[in-house]
Amino acid sequence: MNDKTERVTRKSSTPIKVYCLPEEKERIEAQAQRAGMSAARYLREVGQGYHISSVMDYEQVRELARINGDLGRLGGLLKLWLTDDVRTAQFGQATILAVLSKIEATQEEMGKVMTKIVMPRSES
Repeated sequence: MNDKTERVTRKSSTPIKVYCLPEEKERIEAQAQRAGMSAARYLREVGQGYHISSVMDYEQVRELARINGDLGRLGGLLKLWLTDDVRTAQFGQATILAVLSKIEATQEEMGKVMTKIVMPRSES
C-alpha cells in the first residue's frame, strides 16, 4: 500500500448505534462475557447470523472431564482391591466404604454439572 491508500478498519468506519434500556445493555454485556467476547464483537457476530457458543459450555465440559478422571482413579482403586492386589492388602472395609462413598459423591457432582449444561437457568 502506498501513502495515498488508507486501509479500511472497523475503527475508521461508521458505527451502528443501538439504543437500549440499562437492563438490556447489562444483559447483552453479560451474554457477551459468557461467550468470551466484547459486547461490540458479540453484537457484530449475532447481527451477521453467527451462532454464539458460550465459554461456559467449554468450562463445564472441562469440569466433566476432571470429574470423569476422578471416577476413573477411584474405580481403579476399587478394582485393585477386588482383585486382591498386593498394593491394597492393607485396605480395610472402612477404606473401601469411603472409596464407594467418594464415587457416589463424585457421580452426584457430575450429575449437577450435567444438569447445568442441559437445563441452564434463565437469566431474564
